[in-house]
Amino acid sequence: MLFKRLAPRALVLSAAFALAACGRYDNSALDVAVLGGKDDAFTQGPSAAAQLARAATAEGLVAFDDAGRVIPALADRWIVTDDGQSYIFRLRDGNWANGDPITAETARRAFNVAMKTLGDAPLARDLGGIDEVRAMAGRVIEIRLKRPMPYLLQLLAQPQMGLYVKGKGTGPMTMRRVGDLAVLSPIEPSLLGLPAIDHWRERTRTVQLRALPGEAAVQAFNDGTVDLVLGGRIQDFLLTRSVGILRGTIQLDPVAGLFGLQVTNEKGFLASPLNREALAMAIDRDGLMTPFRVGGWVGTTRIVTPGLEGDLGTLEERWAAQTLDQRRAVAAQRVRAFQGTGAPVTLSVLLPDGAGSQVLFEQLSADLATIGVQLQRTDRPAQADLALIDDVATYPRASWFLNRLSCRERRGLCAPQADALVTEADNAATPDERAMLLAQAQAQLTDANVFIPFGTPIRWSLVRGSVNGFTPNPWNWHPLMPLSWLPR
Repeated sequence: MLFKRLAPRALVLSAAFALAACGRYDNSALDVAVLGGKDDAFTQGPSAAAQLARAATAEGLVAFDDAGRVIPALADRWIVTDDGQSYIFRLRDGNWANGDPITAETARRAFNVAMKTLGDAPLARDLGGIDEVRAMAGRVIEIRLKRPMPYLLQLLAQPQMGLYVKGKGTGPMTMRRVGDLAVLSPIEPSLLGLPAIDHWRERTRTVQLRALPGEAAVQAFNDGTVDLVLGGRIQDFLLTRSVGILRGTIQLDPVAGLFGLQVTNEKGFLASPLNREALAMAIDRDGLMTPFRVGGWVGTTRIVTPGLEGDLGTLEERWAAQTLDQRRAVAAQRVRAFQGTGAPVTLSVLLPDGAGSQVLFEQLSADLATIGVQLQRTDRPAQADLALIDDVATYPRASWFLNRLSCRERRGLCAPQADALVTEADNAATPDERAMLLAQAQAQLTDANVFIPFGTPIRWSLVRGSVNGFTPNPWNWHPLMPLSWLPR
């Protein structure tokens, strides 16, 4: 067996507090804003605030630290069998929030409830390789897999996999509502079955979380009302221009994911894959992001972010032998052939609200105008021909991208042949066979031209220099518990 064990969380906490002890204690609350609606933190929805609150108040078997690394949570250690098809977790010695002891059987039942609650969400498909969950010894459970899942721990650390018993999670924080604020307080470790830490109250602070629209969140940061702004996306990125260097820093997460246009109907011009390809050929990806001045951003014509683990390198950038002008000439000819009269083809696009979306729309409009396509905005999904997809990958594998564009997602046009190859890959006998089938699926999806990639998503935060426990990471995940540790 390959023994996998991370430092117990008690040691992680102790190390953090040893550093904190070097400076003076300041127990004033840390004020955090996350972009969204004011009630988001108090719902069970998919919003950033809801997910942050859930992860803080309902642990899963494992969790993320501030750098996006998997750390122990309800499970304090685990082993993985040599074939990669069994993960065995030893649970910590402690109680659930209702006082019942944490046992393998109660954890198994809570895990199965969490899985059932996912329904047909994408995460449920990501976890589709789980065969069964078994209660073994008193505090040992086993997750058996149908196939190796090297990214299983990454998925188990997602907020949706937090475990509840009788409707309550086990922390590591408690939450209460004070007006529009979600006030989250760290739970003393001994109450969680972990070694006690001396002077706990002197070494931690509460986190006051509020969900605000983009402009209000940035204004609160500039005014000093909040010390950290989370959940930034492209539509609100231009607001960061108002942030002076003395107020704090703009942090970008080095994420992978889907950022581009989903084709949402196959009427008229969009009925032909070649016509849909014409739209993709016309876009100047580097120019698209020029107004945003995002350093290091790289566009791509590939659906799956290049260079991920398991990438065979068989799929290259599209139209690499053609200049942008040459691509646009081919695309314009297809528009003329469809229209006949020379009048422009008119398409509508669905984009989120925000100044950044308007700039993105203007860039896209200018690009498509070069081939005779007129673009207009709509706020009605049913009337959209194209819709922006802006999702961060939760694990760095091709299957994540293909699952998000599958027919089961019902986001727009899809490629059943690609879905069939993904299903076949799920049952592949070897990693090489699986990678080959996923590459074929990506090729099928690419040829269908149902998604027009731009490049990697943009995820930003505003961070005051006094904030401790924040680290840019590939998952755009910034848990609240590390933020409660006192800065040095």
